[in-house]
Amino acid sequence: MVTQLRTKLDSMGPVNIDAIEEFDELEEHYKFNIQQLEDLENSREELLKMIARINRDTRKMFSETFEAIRKNFRDMFKELFGEKSKADLLLMDEGDPLESGIDIIAKPPGKKLQSISLLSGGERSMTAVALLFGIYMVKPSPFCVLDELDAPLDEANISRFIRVLDRFIGGSQFVIVTHSKRTMSRADVMYGVSMEEFGVSKTVGVTFSKAKEAKGLKQAGIGG
Repeated sequence: MVTQLRTKLDSMGPVNIDAIEEFDELEEHYKFNIQQLEDLENSREELLKMIARINRDTRKMFSETFEAIRKNFRDMFKELFGEKSKADLLLMDEGDPLESGIDIIAKPPGKKLQSISLLSGGERSMTAVALLFGIYMVKPSPFCVLDELDAPLDEANISRFIRVLDRFIGGSQFVIVTHSKRTMSRADVMYGVSMEEFGVSKTVGVTFSKAKEAKGLKQAGIGG
């Protein structure tokens, strides 16, 4: 009996005298990893809650701003095209407004309600003006550049464009790139490119004074 037990003991191999110390180290490392895992899970949970809160607040802010711009756009479109006209902004995916595209629907007088892509160049420009100023009414900008926005417009529509523009020049500075004499006549300062010598161009600025009918035009600063 003793011999059998001794044989079994010998078959187990030499005793590892560092086993207890190694076990303690492994246990400590295991507890550390468990703590790190818990921290990561808690951080993930907090992050998901934060994302959900941001998405909720963003959806609310977007919905409020979108509805305000939508109303302004409708009113501005009627002001530009007449009371019989109609326009609207539609979310292409109302279930996910933060990722949804926006479709612009417009109906100038005498036409069917249709997408802006089916309108003429002048009608698209006037629709863009209505949308631009509809956004301005919600969040005015101190500075705005309009590049050839009035190019497709006839004289009547340019007059409407300038009339609407006058409502916003008190709080915003507009820089308009244009070839329209009607638009130029409304400017306070006009800059143009002159080539008095062949191959040499320079910028010339002219300030329109309030008494221009009596005193003429005053030349502004000139840049090369």
